[in-house]
Amino acid sequence: MTTVTIWNEFVHEKENDTVADIYPEGIHGAIATALDENGFKTQTATLQEPEHGLTEDVLADTDVLTWWGHAAHNEVKDEVVERVQQHVLEGMGLVVLHSAHASKVFRKLMGTSCNLKWREAAETERLWVTNPTHPIANGIGEFIEVPDAEMYGEHFDIPEPDSLIFTSWFEGGEVFRSGCCYHRGEGRIFYFRPGHETYPVYHQEEIQQVLANACEWVSPNPDAPEIVRGNHEPIEEIDMTDDRSVH
Repeated sequence: MTTVTIWNEFVHEKENDTVADIYPEGIHGAIATALDENGFKTQTATLQEPEHGLTEDVLADTDVLTWWGHAAHNEVKDEVVERVQQHVLEGMGLVVLHSAHASKVFRKLMGTSCNLKWREAAETERLWVTNPTHPIANGIGEFIEVPDAEMYGEHFDIPEPDSLIFTSWFEGGEVFRSGCCYHRGEGRIFYFRPGHETYPVYHQEEIQQVLANACEWVSPNPDAPEIVRGNHEPIEEIDMTDDRSVH
């Protein structure tokens, strides 16, 4: 069974009654419940815990890490960011959600600012499926409609995605690359835009389906061939009579 660790800074739920009413168990609790119902083994971690709940032991037991952050990106310790990055490079999957585009973890793995334009006006968002054959789009129709959303607009300062699964259109006219797949080292990353804290986005069935599909897609592949690096003996016999290597 795939083990998913759901990380949430867990700040808005404690400071904003609207957010607390929508997510009484925290955003991490809502996501954990949805993934539990889709057959994943889940555990949660938050900013306030020692080492933000992401100790070496926790990450070693994590197949997929989901990350939601917004108000406290700078409070995440650099050593924890580096630890997460290393686990991704070694094969742990990462699902980056909504405003975590500006998290230290995502920016470190992308190597860009990950900046964008935004507007909070409770406008309709339509996420068009632009890659319907991708596993993350399984069970989704032509589009997902989110009745109330925070707008994110281009230009989104990210590397060109390996695959683009969703492109959003907003009621105000903007468009946005909302479902982006990447490979870093041996790990897979999926960025998924919806999820503003004052709207019940993570209670929406189609959004939950995407999260489950994404966790499945970024999960490590147990059948992947072993990767061999470093100095290596030849697999064929080499004529050494013209060897000029320095010893």
